[in-house]
Amino acid sequence: MNRTIRQVVDAVGGVILGKERQIRLALACLLARGHLLIEDLPGVGKTTLAHVLARVLGLQFHRIQFTSDLLPADILGVAVYERDSASFKFHPGPIFSQVILADEVNRATPKAQSALLEAMEEHQVTVEGETRALPEPFFVIATQNPSFQVGTFPLPESQLDRFLMCIELGYPGREAERELLKGRDRRDMIADLEPALTTAELIALQQQVVGVHVSEALLDYLQALLDYTRTAPEFDTGLSPRAALALLRSAQAWALLEGREAVLPEDVQTVLPGVVRHRLRITEGELTPGERLLAAVPIP
Repeated sequence: MNRTIRQVVDAVGGVILGKERQIRLALACLLARGHLLIEDLPGVGKTTLAHVLARVLGLQFHRIQFTSDLLPADILGVAVYERDSASFKFHPGPIFSQVILADEVNRATPKAQSALLEAMEEHQVTVEGETRALPEPFFVIATQNPSFQVGTFPLPESQLDRFLMCIELGYPGREAERELLKGRDRRDMIADLEPALTTAELIALQQQVVGVHVSEALLDYLQALLDYTRTAPEFDTGLSPRAALALLRSAQAWALLEGREAVLPEDVQTVLPGVVRHRLRITEGELTPGERLLAAVPIP
């Protein structure tokens, strides 16, 4: 199965150039049954990454363009009265897909953003008083423009906490950008991609994540990281129990991607910046939350 994962990474990396670490983090997020937030400037490949992942994994994909006039019904669906049958018929919205791209999620109002909360947490939606299950696997990739750009609404903490990880792509390296300039159009390349995994294989991988061994010493390290965020004065608030589970599952998923049956401290250190980036705020200093934590808490 590790060879299959390598094929997935190579296929995505053939379109998203020079970003193998970010690709592997996105895959770890999916295997951990979480959701991914990508925050970066327009034009660096956020939307393309979502398209390529869905194509290579053979999953049903739908893009929702978030705008200031978007309504919850535009996401969830709506019940429409049909005169012929004298009854209401539910017309499902785009949320009923396996991979959802919530493009520019912070350009929608908080009311529209809140339509994703139940779906992301419980993999179901409640419309017109009836609860409907979402397909499995269910993976939300949201892109977010920097808050200083015009027309953005900040995501509330409750919404941010639903995302397992938050990453940024950044500008490509010089060699990768030259290859991008000389190569084929990315849209043509996406159309030529073939699925490298079946849905059953992907679900089996997700189920394997929770079986990756975690030692007591590793849990001690993880709890030391959590305790530091809750007691150190440079953080506004500490990591919640949900964040603790997110860090654990992300580390297990990363170990699985590396072909190991047990989590190492290095796995925790690799995924930690993405897990805490959108959950912690530093009140002093120039280090990111992840850098500060890794520097302050030694491995037992």
